Amino acid sequence: MAANDTTPLIEKRSIDYIPEAERHGRLLSQFTLWMGANLQITAIVTGALAVVLGGDVFWSLIGLLVGQLIGGGVMALHAAQGPKLGLPQMISSRVQFGVYGAAIPIVLVCLMYLGFTATGTVLSGQALGQLFGVSDSVGILIFASVIVLVTVLGYRVIHFIGRVASVIGVIAFVYLFSRLIGQTDVGALLQIRHFSWSSFLLAVSLAASWQIAFGPYVADYSRYLPSRTSSVKTFFAAGAGSVIGAQVAMTLGVFAAAMSNGQFAGHEVAYIVGLSGTGATAALLYFSIAFGKVTISTLNSYGSFMCIATIISGFRGRLEVTRLQRLVFVLAIVGTATLIALLGQHSFLGAFKSFILFLLAFFTPWSAINLVDYYCITRERYDVPALADPNGRYGRWNLLGISVYVFGVLVQLPFISTKFYTGPLVAALGDVDISWIIGLVLPAALYYLCAKKWHGTVPDQLILPTEQGAIPTTNGLATQA
Repeated sequence: MAANDTTPLIEKRSIDYIPEAERHGRLLSQFTLWMGANLQITAIVTGALAVVLGGDVFWSLIGLLVGQLIGGGVMALHAAQGPKLGLPQMISSRVQFGVYGAAIPIVLVCLMYLGFTATGTVLSGQALGQLFGVSDSVGILIFASVIVLVTVLGYRVIHFIGRVASVIGVIAFVYLFSRLIGQTDVGALLQIRHFSWSSFLLAVSLAASWQIAFGPYVADYSRYLPSRTSSVKTFFAAGAGSVIGAQVAMTLGVFAAAMSNGQFAGHEVAYIVGLSGTGATAALLYFSIAFGKVTISTLNSYGSFMCIATIISGFRGRLEVTRLQRLVFVLAIVGTATLIALLGQHSFLGAFKSFILFLLAFFTPWSAINLVDYYCITRERYDVPALADPNGRYGRWNLLGISVYVFGVLVQLPFISTKFYTGPLVAALGDVDISWIIGLVLPAALYYLCAKKWHGTVPDQLILPTEQGAIPTTNGLATQA
């Protein structure tokens, strides 16, 4: 399962199927990638929100852990699809929505990526500005340039960056925790326990939304693993890396916010680095913060490129994307995210909280439908070549999947609580946003019941494209000659 020395540094595949001969990598890379993606400043800020918005330390930590486990389980179920299908995550949505219909959730996923890339760029710009003694705006532009380069290089470089980021992240977080423990009475903070459902469920929602938001692209980074890779092991490798990394980062955020006396909001990066003092140590921490954001921001940009390519390919009936097209897409994506970051850098924290809670209304129904179909209805039996054919098995529009998706979005509206919109039932629930729970459970149940009766034909076995030099077998698979 080691990487092939002949594999090019610049990725030549885009959203097309990965042939078995080009599969490479180890499960450990899934763990390190997702740990590195989570050991970063945005996760710290997310954890801090649980305290900044009224929670105590003890119950915030418990709520965050519960949310990590729920959301991480959803995220890891998507990750397990990658080695079996050899495709990016959103391509598989064509089974549930149709070749054209899949564009509906994918457009919304693209907006999510733009938002996450922009917010991450704000924090990275702060770190680079402090590190190089330039303005935050110049730091944002420097960071955006790095993201373009890594995203264009593609899969292998992204995993390499993830491994390095996980090592740097572990070292930086161990040091920060040691400094934090030396500056505050952690035991005393843990003894303050004022439980309230609103604060507890807010913490659960923050962590669950963080994890579920990885769902639309997590399989993009497991699709190169050999198809024989265990789905269970893939589930635990990706899920454990993401849950452990996020919980560690958010725990640091909870303690930092609790001891900040209101100084955290608006100065997130400077406050975290200030725990370590000044001089060379502070410079190294600014570097680790910026480097940690490279991984997740690249994942967002790469995933956004995959989504745009998926939309376009659905209407033209081809999965191939040239390297020049990739470059154009990436420049457009990162350029837009950078513009958003430059315009919104001074009102980051409040906007970020509203954004990550609001986006759940659009992604939890998609996740529920995709997972129920893959694991309970089709049972991994996809016709991969038909995913590129609007006239094939999955058709242009799948009214069943689209209808359940629309229902899943609408049924959440009474329970959403954000600056953009607050539902009529939120006040009765103590101002707690439980829309993500509704958006997971009800669409999953409805799709299962309806698909059992009205789902289209399902192949007897997983059907993969016939590879060059492969000999077709009687079960619809292909073996290498």
